[in-house]
Amino acid sequence: MRATDKAAVSALRATLAALDNAEAVPVDEADLRGVAHEQSPFGAGATEAARRELSERGVVDVVRAEAAERLEVAAQLTALAHADRAGRLRAEAAVLLPFLDGPGTA
Repeated sequence: MRATDKAAVSALRATLAALDNAEAVPVDEADLRGVAHEQSPFGAGATEAARRELSERGVVDVVRAEAAERLEVAAQLTALAHADRAGRLRAEAAVLLPFLDGPGTA
């Protein structure tokens, strides 16, 4: 596998995970406490919660944050021993940045 493919796979996997996390609905701890076992939901899908749907702007913000985080960490890795890690982070950011230049991005 080429190095650019590895960088693209790594960047896209991490960004998809970040988007998935951004769509998660926060669970209120008060809802979890104080429910009797008999009253708790059961069965297939009983604990599923509806996910938030991110707007296009929200998706762009997540992708921008992922690219910015990689560039920031790469800039902090100044030691010679970390040069290859910094290069990988820059390559991953380079994979994400074109998505921000597409149509409809703000």
